[in-house]
Amino acid sequence: MAQAKRTHTAEIKVQLLREGIPESVHRAQAAVCDRRGRVLSVAGNAETATFIRSALKPFQALSVTKTGTLERYGLSDRDLAIICSSHRGSIEQVRQVFNVLWRSDVDPSMLQCPVPEGKSSPLQNNCSGKHAGMLAVCQQRKWPLNTYLQRKHPLQQLIVNQIAELLAMPADEFICAHDDCGAPTYFMQIAQMATLFAKLASGDSVDMERIVRAMTSYPTLVAGQEAFDTDVMRLAAGEIVSKSGAEGIQCVGQIGSGLGLAIKVMDGTRRAKYAVAVHLLKQLGWITPAIAENLAETYLVLGDFKRLDVIGEIEML
Repeated sequence: MAQAKRTHTAEIKVQLLREGIPESVHRAQAAVCDRRGRVLSVAGNAETATFIRSALKPFQALSVTKTGTLERYGLSDRDLAIICSSHRGSIEQVRQVFNVLWRSDVDPSMLQCPVPEGKSSPLQNNCSGKHAGMLAVCQQRKWPLNTYLQRKHPLQQLIVNQIAELLAMPADEFICAHDDCGAPTYFMQIAQMATLFAKLASGDSVDMERIVRAMTSYPTLVAGQEAFDTDVMRLAAGEIVSKSGAEGIQCVGQIGSGLGLAIKVMDGTRRAKYAVAVHLLKQLGWITPAIAENLAETYLVLGDFKRLDVIGEIEML
């Protein structure tokens, strides 16, 4: 991946203020890349590497769009949105996951994601949409269903090869580990994550364009009510595609521009990544001041006595 020579600048800090007095501090790093993988802006170190976690889901969904699985089973953009989701297990979301399985003639018992604590079915797992999409591809290709999460399974090989192609690197160079849901996830630089989202939002690929359309048309399915990805995509009205990952990962693409942003909060704190995202999206001009203020009321103001304060900027290279 082509990069500018300088990929290090000052990192971003997020302070939790209690009645104006600092109580906790989080550190964050971020990178903006174009579709060619060039690092355009950075805060911290663009080469910081970590697991991409659930921000990978739109690219795992490429296995659904590229294999004809959508057409074979008559799956809609609503189905594609839930396949890309980290949902909250609402009735609407669970029904959409079931619809993917029902249309592809796969029994829900084949889902290998865990049953969430206090719930009764793997359909309620926040990654069940991704798993349903994977099973649909396996059904369409006549690949084994009971081993679909194994790294050497044809489905997982298809997925990693697609990601490797997007990043112009050999698939066997990826460091792989299992996510909490059991599916493989990959260790990569935040600049590589930003590049993936730049490509996703660029409009250069019909398959990725359909994924973006599904996510931005049905943002409530992608996350849920009062969730950051849902809120930012709804408020940006088709100009932003956003996907969170666990342990402080937040990725965003500016639709049509071929630019992507990736954020990593080093201690993995969720609240800090949303604060940094709002701060940087406003700085970059990807959202309006009015949208930034709306998001800040939810994600920076934490109550009557607490708020988050973001210190630092992403620097152009």
